[in-house]
Amino acid sequence: MNGSAEAKNTGAATFRTKATITIMAVIAVLTIVGLYLAHRQVSSEARRDLEQDFQAQLKSLHELQDLRNRAVIERCRILVSKPRIHAALEDNALDLLYPSAKEELRDLTQPEPAGAESSPTLLRARFCRFLNAGGTVLRPANPADVGELSAETEAALSPGKVPTSPQIGYLLRPTANRDVLDEVVAAPIFSTETDELISALVVGFKPLDLPADPNRAGLTSGIWVNGSLHIASLRHDAGEDLARKIGRAVANGRESEGNFETDIGGVRHLLFYTRLNPGSLYPAAYEVSIYPLTGYEERSRKLLWQIGLGGMVLLGLGFAASRFIAGRLAAPVADLEAVSEQNRTERKRAEAALEVTSEELERTARYSADASHQLKSPVTILRAGLETLLRRADLPDEVYEELGGLLHQTYRLTGVIDDLLLLARMDAGSLKLASDAVDLRALIEEWLDDFSAMPEGADVQTEQRLPPHLQIAGEKRYTSLIVQNLLENARKYNRPGGKIQISAQASDGIVQMTVGNTGQPIPQEQQRNLFERFQRGRHHHNVSGHGLGLNLARELARLHGGSLRLVRSEDDWTEFEVVFRAIAHPNG
Repeated sequence: MNGSAEAKNTGAATFRTKATITIMAVIAVLTIVGLYLAHRQVSSEARRDLEQDFQAQLKSLHELQDLRNRAVIERCRILVSKPRIHAALEDNALDLLYPSAKEELRDLTQPEPAGAESSPTLLRARFCRFLNAGGTVLRPANPADVGELSAETEAALSPGKVPTSPQIGYLLRPTANRDVLDEVVAAPIFSTETDELISALVVGFKPLDLPADPNRAGLTSGIWVNGSLHIASLRHDAGEDLARKIGRAVANGRESEGNFETDIGGVRHLLFYTRLNPGSLYPAAYEVSIYPLTGYEERSRKLLWQIGLGGMVLLGLGFAASRFIAGRLAAPVADLEAVSEQNRTERKRAEAALEVTSEELERTARYSADASHQLKSPVTILRAGLETLLRRADLPDEVYEELGGLLHQTYRLTGVIDDLLLLARMDAGSLKLASDAVDLRALIEEWLDDFSAMPEGADVQTEQRLPPHLQIAGEKRYTSLIVQNLLENARKYNRPGGKIQISAQASDGIVQMTVGNTGQPIPQEQQRNLFERFQRGRHHHNVSGHGLGLNLARELARLHGGSLRLVRSEDDWTEFEVVFRAIAHPNG
C-alpha cells in the first residue's frame, strides 16, 4: 500500500510539473504572439496614416493642377483659333508662326515680377513650341522669344506623333547651374477648314509644389521621370540611389501607385509613389513622397517595452495560476491513467478486429473471383449442350420451347458471373482503367439501335438532347457498361407507350448525362439502398435482372473519376445522372 501511494504521489508530482511547464509555455507563446500582432497593428496604422496624409496632399495638388491645366488648355484653344496662327500653320508660313504666338501668349510667357509671391494657379510659362504633323518640334527662328531650349530638350518634347487630346508630361533638362524640372502641357490643333489634326502647341511650366503643412514635418516630395528623381533637398548620390529603387518598384509593380521602405542617409524612410500622367504619350512620371520613420520607430520601441513589461507580469501570474491548476488536476491523475490504460486495451482489440475484418474482406473478394471463374466452365458446357439439343429436328415443340428458356437462363447466368467477377476485381483493387477519348454520343446511339430491335421496346419513344461533340475520358467497354445499364433500366421499367429522355452537356471539364423515363416510381424507402448489390428498386417481379447493374455502374463511374446518382423518382418519372470527365473536342 505504501509503495502504491508513493507511486501515485510520484505520478501526481510529475503531472503537476508537466502541467506547470505546459501552461507557462502556452502563456509565453501567447505573449510572443501578442507582441508580434501589436507590432504589426502599429506598423499598419502608421502606414495607413502616412498614406492618408500623402493622398490628401496629392488630392490638393491634383486639384490645383487640374485648375491650371484647364486654364492652359483653354488659353491654347483660344490661341490656336486665332486666324494668324491658323494661317501660319495651314499656309506653311512657319516664319510667322512663333512671332504670332509670342504676341498671343505675351501674358502667359512674360517673367514674374521680382519679389512677387507666386500663386499656384498663376500661369507662368517657361517656354512654348509647336509640333508638325509628324509630332516633331518646329524650331523657332528666335528661341529667346519663346524660351531657350537645347536640341536634346526639343527632341524630348517630340512624342513621335501629334496628340489627339491634351497630354501631360514632365521633363528634366540640364541647365548651367542645375537640372530643371518642367511640367509640359501639349494641346492638339485642328484645321478650321478640314477639321484635320495639323499641329500641337507644347507649353512648359514650373511644376506645382505640395502645399506646406507644419503638422507633417519631415515629409519631402518630388517627381520621378525617365529614371531620374527631382528632389532639391536630397544629396546627389542619395537621389540617384533612390531613383534606381523607384525604377525597380515601378517596373515590377502592376499598379499606378505603391510604397516601400528604404534607407536614406542611414535613416529609415517610408516612400510613396503615384502616377501623375496616366495614358500620356510622354514618359511616365510619378509623384514621390518620402517620410522619415524615426518617430514611428521610437513609438514602436516604446510600445514593445510596454508590452514586454506586461508580458513579464503575465508570466508571473501564469506561473502562480499554473501551480494552482496543476495542483487541482493532480488528484484525478490515477483515474485518468486507469481510463487511458482501458482505452489502450480496447483500441488494441479494435485494431485486431479490424485486421480480421480486412482479411475476411480480402478472402471474400478472392472467393468471389475464384467462384466466378469456376462457374464459367460448367455454364459454358451447359450452353453448348443446350445449343446441340436445339439443333436436333426430332424433338417436340414444347421441348424446344423449354430448351430455349434454359438457354436464355444460361446467358443471364453468364451475365451475373461476369458482373460478379468485375465487382470482385474492383473490390480487390486490381481493375486498371485506360484513359482514352470515348465518343459518348456514339455509345448512346449504338445501344439505342440495339434496343430498338427488341420487340418489348417498340412502343417506347426515345428523345435525345445531345450536343454534336461529346468526348469523355475512359475505357470504352466499361463506359459502355454504364450507358447500357442506365438505358436498359429505362427501357425495362417503362410503361407501355412511355418515353425515354436522354440529355447531356459539357461544362467545366465534365460531362453530365441524364437518363429519364416514365413508369412506376421507385418507393421512397427503397431509394436509400438502390445502389447496393442484389437490390431491386421496384416491385416488378416479371422484369429480368439480378440487382447488380446499378451498383456496377456506380462503381465504374467512380473509377472513371465521375459519379452516378438518382436525381428523382416521382409522379410517373424517374431520372438518373452520371458524370464523366470531359475531353475537349480538337475543333472546339
